[in-house]
Amino acid sequence: YCKPQFSKKRILNLVESRHPVVEQFQKNNFVPNTIALNNSECFLITGPNMAGKSTLMRQVALIAILAQSGCYVPASDAILPIYDSIYTRIGASDQLTEGLSTFMVEMSETAEMLKNATENSLLILDEIGRGTSTFDGLCLAQAILEHLVVEVRSQSFFATHYHEMTVL
Repeated sequence: YCKPQFSKKRILNLVESRHPVVEQFQKNNFVPNTIALNNSECFLITGPNMAGKSTLMRQVALIAILAQSGCYVPASDAILPIYDSIYTRIGASDQLTEGLSTFMVEMSETAEMLKNATENSLLILDEIGRGTSTFDGLCLAQAILEHLVVEVRSQSFFATHYHEMTVL
């Protein structure tokens, strides 16, 4: 663990960072990750199920929360911006008693994030658009990603199975 430093230049640089919970339950050593983002960059992550996409994004969010609350973080070195908010959209859930499908919950939460996020926010989005047809999901994911990068300009982590988005 190290004492994090804060950057006014909105730089995120985590050297040999680890997920503080997952590493406690790993039978083998947790493989550390080095992650670097400048200003309003987006980290687009794609790959098969169980490849570690969600773990990596949750790791970044947990490290950001630990750092901003004054804790040491699981990394050999850590430089982070001070975020005004951290938004996450991970996992699938419904609210059927309120008439909301999994897809509607996903879209409502994503819309709320996009409405309130600023360039000083951290956004974690996992598998946006998976609750609908493939083509519709791809279109939604691409539109949301483009909005984040062009309009919101926050530091974002965006995981997707839509490999087509890597050409963006």
